[in-house]
Amino acid sequence: MHQRRLSRRLFLARSAATSLAFGALAASLRGAGAWAADAKAASPRLGPLVRDPGGLLDLPAGFAYRIVSRTGETMSDGLRVPGAPDGMGAFPGPDGKTIVVRNHELTNTPPDNGPYGPANELFAQVPAQDVYDRGDGTKPALGGTTTFVWDTKTQRLESQFQSLAGTIRNCAGGPTPWGSWISCEEATQYPTPGTEREHGWNFEVPASVKQGRVLPVPLKAMGRFNHEAAAVEPASGCVFQTEDREDGLFYRFVPKDRTRLAAGGKLQAYKVCPCKYGVDVRNWSTRAFSEGELIAAEWVDLADVESPHDDLRLRGAAQGAAPFARGEGMWRGEEGIYFACTNGGTNRKGQIFLYRPSPYEGTTREADDPGNLQLFVEPDDDSKLDMGDNLTVAPWGELVVCEDGPGEQFLRLVDRNGDVWPLARNALNQAEFAGATFSPDGSTLFVNIMVPGTTLAVTGPWPNAPV
Repeated sequence: MHQRRLSRRLFLARSAATSLAFGALAASLRGAGAWAADAKAASPRLGPLVRDPGGLLDLPAGFAYRIVSRTGETMSDGLRVPGAPDGMGAFPGPDGKTIVVRNHELTNTPPDNGPYGPANELFAQVPAQDVYDRGDGTKPALGGTTTFVWDTKTQRLESQFQSLAGTIRNCAGGPTPWGSWISCEEATQYPTPGTEREHGWNFEVPASVKQGRVLPVPLKAMGRFNHEAAAVEPASGCVFQTEDREDGLFYRFVPKDRTRLAAGGKLQAYKVCPCKYGVDVRNWSTRAFSEGELIAAEWVDLADVESPHDDLRLRGAAQGAAPFARGEGMWRGEEGIYFACTNGGTNRKGQIFLYRPSPYEGTTREADDPGNLQLFVEPDDDSKLDMGDNLTVAPWGELVVCEDGPGEQFLRLVDRNGDVWPLARNALNQAEFAGATFSPDGSTLFVNIMVPGTTLAVTGPWPNAPV
């Protein structure tokens, strides 16, 4: 960590001239106003954003993008690319290919942007056992996941297909060390006419180049709530989870079997240690929790985790669990588990936390050396970070954060010092970015523009990228 900070300072000193040159180029391309202001805030390593002649994605000089797919296109299995592409995870495939599992945040209506066509006319070709909620056969749940295979050497799409069917509002999730994607439902629906089953679960989807759907098994021991994202800590096998509510909790699932989540386990919620009891980490009324500050973790056991009354967070709070301001994207890095809270902070512009696990995480020795929660970023300035949502840890250790605030939408780069820089701008519309994730070889950043539903592959002079 210390070496990284020193190298960054050296780089700043050495790259001043290059940054000025990029700034002049940006001024000529963009004009004044917001473009000039953005150029001043440009990353000293990557330079300012350059206007995209295609009107889709503004990137720093030297970077480029390709369109992977668009909503409504026909996939390799004959179904349609669903709309609302959201969280994604990338995995190594055969022959150096990349397998990406992609969520879709759809419900069961209207069918226009679903995988089965404008009138669900293709639904009949999907076997009943492959679909978690068939909606009485007339209103199938349209969320779930698709998988696509991408060749990073040629930057070409090889195939894409439906891989999880019949779930709703699959928002974010998280990759596992054993090569699967935990896809999370941001929902707590009950059975009603047109909805056959309860929702609010996690589902596991293996990353595979083989066309086909996973058997949709809800991971009920991980809890039923308004899920957002998940991250696995390999040393302990614990799975951390966020909840997208203004009084949502930060959860930990301690599995019975580290590689078989369906085997069950224990669900817990984060509680601030006694010396900080009563501190509201959301910082809404006052900044009671400062950037860089550490709070030792306690974990409370949760009962009745299938939560038929959708009150899991309320029961956890009654046990002292801390509320978080709309927990969103989550990813594991070298230092620990990073996660975003979209409207935390005194100006409600977002926070990013870092949970540093205990060397005894999830065991009886944990109290000897507990994990710590750190407030990593809270700029309270929408020109720096405007409601961070999905995030990923780049191969070189920095964060890439998707914004979800009003107005212009940016991808932000957050360095290890907590400084925030613009990485990309949605030049098409004001729809949010989602699902940022890097290919295993570090060459390609995949990201979605949720509306109208476009998946992009971004390449360029990334640190650690193959030559």
